Amino acid sequence: MNESRARIVAWVGREVLPHEADVRGWLRRSLVSDGEVEDVIQEAYCRLLSLQNTSHIASPRAYFFTAARAVVIDHLRRSRVVRMETVTEIEALNVVLDEPSPERVAAGRRELDRVRRLIAALPDRCRRVFEMRKIEGLPQREIAHQLGVTETIVENDVVKGQRLILKALAEGEEAISRAAGTPERDERARDRRGD
Repeated sequence: MNESRARIVAWVGREVLPHEADVRGWLRRSLVSDGEVEDVIQEAYCRLLSLQNTSHIASPRAYFFTAARAVVIDHLRRSRVVRMETVTEIEALNVVLDEPSPERVAAGRRELDRVRRLIAALPDRCRRVFEMRKIEGLPQREIAHQLGVTETIVENDVVKGQRLILKALAEGEEAISRAAGTPERDERARDRRGD
């Protein structure tokens, strides 16, 4: 990861991530369904992480809200377009798919493996909550019920997991072990590095 990319990832983790709960609440109050809220949040993060520079952003909180709003508007536009066209008309367009190169496929697989390792390195409850919410797509209330914890704990663990993963992407995989502070995770990280 190049230095400017690492700075953007660190900036998102430090300046934007703390406002996720507020953006989620605003989206729910804006009548966005729970399933769509997750999609909007993830797409907004992707947009923020694709920035080349953040020096023009005076208020990261406002910028996050604006990015989420733009995603919602894009989703609405797309849903209107899809309803107007029939499947046969779409097929008749005969669009050639832009297949990724073998190099991009290999790089994508490496990055996916890295993210899987980062998730596996999270503290146990945080990892389980993160997997249930982000991978299995379960609602916070159901996760809280299954694990016997409050919804606030679920939300906090998801944010903690995201923060640790973003930090590890910016600083290296050992950042999760250091942040988790668990000796067995530190030993596993040293074993992977061959220390």
